[in-house]
Order: sequence, then structure tokens, then C-alpha cells
Amino acid sequence: MQKKQLTTKIILPWLAIIAFLGVWQAAAGFYTPEQLPGPSAVLAGLSELAATGLLWEHIEVSLVRFAISYSLALIAAVPLGLILGWHTYSLAAVGPLLQILRPISPIAWFPLAVLWFGVGNAPAIFIIFLSAFFPILLSTISAVRKIDPVYLKVAQNFGVGKGMLFAKIVIPAAFPYIMIGLNLAIGIAWIHLVAGEMLGAQSGLGYLIVDSRNFLRTDWIMGGMLVVGLLGLAVNTVMGWAEKGINRKWGMG
Repeated sequence: MQKKQLTTKIILPWLAIIAFLGVWQAAAGFYTPEQLPGPSAVLAGLSELAATGLLWEHIEVSLVRFAISYSLALIAAVPLGLILGWHTYSLAAVGPLLQILRPISPIAWFPLAVLWFGVGNAPAIFIIFLSAFFPILLSTISAVRKIDPVYLKVAQNFGVGKGMLFAKIVIPAAFPYIMIGLNLAIGIAWIHLVAGEMLGAQSGLGYLIVDSRNFLRTDWIMGGMLVVGLLGLAVNTVMGWAEKGINRKWGMG
């Protein structure tokens, strides 16, 4: 059993990565280095950026932007989702408006974001916030409405107050579904982080990718893309650890 788990968790992923690198290297042979650099060339380009310190600066800026935007979306969307999911009349009033705003791509807001906030951090943060807000909000609303009514009736029979009801029944029962929205929002927000930085920022990984195009440094472009993917994996891994920790705390592990 342990050998099988080792194969599934470690060996197979590494075999897939090695196969991907092999295909990439083979494909690079049909193009010039300016069109498609191989893995070794991209690694050399990343090492060059790291040595100058530019890579670490762009990574730090992107992570800070993402943390601020995602935190704001979390703080705004979860409480609002709990309220709308709990109060049927509020959801009936606001629901149509949400369904109108939700399908609008966050990138479509960018011209307005630049007019409202200027060029720099604020427009990118606004775009990332929007991309994370609606998945979290809608999943929280759905999570509250899916709670088994039996839990609520039992709590009411024991005279549990509204504050305790939310803290001990509603939030723990809704948490698994809320986490689905949080995980979905991370992926969407991370994609729009790069897009937002490409459109109007003067720093960050998205800006690095666009700026590298101006110098015909395809190795930097692909290196930036690779870093974006690795950081996205790291962010999702941290979210998974946090989810498991909360589940253990509430006895759902």
C-alpha cells in the first residue's frame, strides 16, 4: 500500500514532468531560440533574471497584489453571501442584479478602472478583486441555502441564539461549499492577476512577460509563464493546507 501511494504521489507526477520537458525540448528543435527556447535556455534566462534581482521584485509585487485583492474579496463576499443566503427576500431583490454583473469579464472593467484609479497598483487590484468576488459570493449563497434544515430545527429547539447559530451551525455546515468557491476564485484571480499586470501595471510578473516581448527575450517570457504556474500551484497548496486545518478544528477531517 505504501509503495502504491509513493508511486501515485511522487513517481507518476515526476514522470509526467519529465515527459513534458522531453516534448518541449523536441518541439524547440523545430524553431529558432527566439521563437521557442528549450527548457535549458528558459532556465538560464530565469537564472539571469534572478541574479539581477528583477525576478524576485516582480514576484513580490505580484504576490502582494494578489494577497490584497483576494483578502478584500474574501472579506466582502463571504459575509454578504451569508446574509443573502440566509435572508430569502434580500436574495430575491439582489439576485437579478448579481446575474447581470456576474457574466461581465473583469477585463471589460479595465478601461473604467484606469479612469477611476489611474495607472499602477489600484486598477490591477480592482480587476483581481472583481474576478474573485463573484465566485466566492455565489458559492457562499449556495452553501447557506444547501444547509440541512434539520440542523437548524434542532438548534432552535435547544434555544440557540442567532449569533451562536451562525457560529456553530451555519458557518461550519456551509464551509465545505464555501471552500469550493474559494478554490475556484483563487484560480480565476491568479489568471486575472497576470492579465491586469499586462494591461496597466509597471511591475509584477504580467508586466515582466509583456516587457520581455519588447526585448525579444522569449526565454524570459516563457520563464515568467513558468513562474506564474509554479506560484499558482504553491498558492493552491497553501489553500489546501488551510482547508484541512479548519476541517480538523471543526471535526470534519
